[in-house]
Amino acid sequence: MNKLRTAVAAALGLAVLATAPVQAAAQPAFLAAAQMPSSSTPWTATQVFTGVPENGGVLCAPYKIPAQNTRYREFSTELDTNGVQVTTLARTEAEAVKLVDTLRGSLAGCGSLLEQQNPGLQAVSASHGKLAVEEGAWVYSLDTSDPQIGISDIHLFSVGRDGRTVTLVRWGQMGDLEDAPLTAFRTTTRTAINKLH
Repeated sequence: MNKLRTAVAAALGLAVLATAPVQAAAQPAFLAAAQMPSSSTPWTATQVFTGVPENGGVLCAPYKIPAQNTRYREFSTELDTNGVQVTTLARTEAEAVKLVDTLRGSLAGCGSLLEQQNPGLQAVSASHGKLAVEEGAWVYSLDTSDPQIGISDIHLFSVGRDGRTVTLVRWGQMGDLEDAPLTAFRTTTRTAINKLH
């Protein structure tokens, strides 16, 4: 009987050891609605979804973010201010570095690309520097206007990394760059990076 108990205990012990490495690591955390730049009406946030947002991802970076190991959360207010956070856990740190570089290139060149794709549209992308948080984060803006329709929009973007985890945050509303909460968006970006792990 003792031999049987020992054998069962050993088998159970081996089973526990075998399954321990398979347990998934904690998923990166996301921004809460209240951590977006303040607005005249409150922000609301969706649940966290698996994959990338519709139409291949995020404005200025469509189909640049892999759907695998990616999750996202969307944000909105009653006044058409909106945003999204997309987070990817890369297989290696080198892949995370490459993804950040790809996204930075897309954000920096977005204005000229949109003008090529949409004759008559005026679009200007600008870099607003690097933030010293974890492995770094970079902030960009996209200012667009359509003279024929008389509509202008402003978007702020940031992309940053903590180890193998990359996150991109977008904020947007009608208006111009001078209407954008750039300082508050930098704070939101730092919060997003610090919350990842």
